[in-house]
Amino acid sequence: MKPWLIAGLSTTLLLAGCASKEENAGRYSLKQDRGPDSSVDLSRVPDAVPRAEPRSRWGNKSPYTVLGKRYHVLPTAEGYRKRGIASWYGKKFHGHTTSNGEVYDMYQMSAANKELPLPSFVRVTNLDNGRQVVVRVNDRGPFHDGRVIDLSYAAAYRLDMLGKGTARVEVEAITPGEQLMTAASGRSGVPSEQAAITGRTLQVAALSSASGAETLAAELRALLNEPVQVQPAERDGRSLYRVRLGPLSGAHTLNWLLQQLSQAGYSGAHLVDLP
Repeated sequence: MKPWLIAGLSTTLLLAGCASKEENAGRYSLKQDRGPDSSVDLSRVPDAVPRAEPRSRWGNKSPYTVLGKRYHVLPTAEGYRKRGIASWYGKKFHGHTTSNGEVYDMYQMSAANKELPLPSFVRVTNLDNGRQVVVRVNDRGPFHDGRVIDLSYAAAYRLDMLGKGTARVEVEAITPGEQLMTAASGRSGVPSEQAAITGRTLQVAALSSASGAETLAAELRALLNEPVQVQPAERDGRSLYRVRLGPLSGAHTLNWLLQQLSQAGYSGAHLVDLP
């Protein structure tokens, strides 16, 4: 992917994780990494799109050993959910081979994980600001205690964690196709996907600014012609403002709504039930 250049984003030198093939484990001793030399705007890089893929030929050996420690690969990603620390890796590994034999591109929405099958798709939520991304796991790492995922530079940018270098996150596996609603149609005769989302809400973002949340809500109303709510909440002693689309009328399919939001720069939306 060719990055969009924009002035004003400073390059930051940060501690980050790193990933590579097991036979190149010497790279894991490297501690310094950095972003691109030129300023880039990655705010509109689309999320990875979950799809059914066969297991990679490489990178799924279990158990495997890195730096003298043994790790086991899970038989399936289904039901995987874990909280911990996320780090990121960038230019130092840009263009190098990932654990499953692909080429690492720091401008793509990808990640490294110690135990998920390769490839897998996960939703990563920054627990400090509510931002979310969907990434494709195609690499192994991070091999640091307490860290659960190593994100590409683009994913870390979208989660607003580059300044600190790490973030508290929740990692949740996405089963390809789960965003397609398959509930039975209602009496209205609308297709099953519309029927399944009727009356539910789609959380688009959780912002720390009330005015920013109201501005986003106004943009969404104009874009999608659906009701939008701004709901205040508390998380770890901090105020957040959840921007939620709905209750949904069922006039649009979930896939259509997610596509429109992604094209407008609002990726990471997910269905939530009304309290």
